[in-house]
Amino acid sequence: MEKDLHAYLGGIIRELKGVPLNINGTEDHVHILARTPKTVADADFMRTIKANSSSWVKSEFPASRSFAWQEGYGWFSVSKSNVAAVSEYIDRQKEHHQSRAFKDEFLRLLEKHEVEYDERFVWD
Repeated sequence: MEKDLHAYLGGIIRELKGVPLNINGTEDHVHILARTPKTVADADFMRTIKANSSSWVKSEFPASRSFAWQEGYGWFSVSKSNVAAVSEYIDRQKEHHQSRAFKDEFLRLLEKHEVEYDERFVWD
């Protein structure tokens, strides 16, 4: 399902007039690097991606009828000068997460970029 799901996510992004640059992940999360349209709010962009892809997974993969994204999401802007490095990081997700849990990495990323958060509200 993974390869098909990533392709479907790219299609949703294009329908929203965005440009998917890289999509990859592991069994418990997905990273999307995309240019997003200025005409769609970040929350609306993610809501559309999550709702449409969730419905698609359930219809295309009957064994995955219980599939659901977590309620929240992380959203980070990337400067043009860092697009290649972020894309490379996304390419290495499976390898990378063999030694580091996603939750630990996400909290480290928030701290690295000085994003204030309350861990009670980070995870569903």
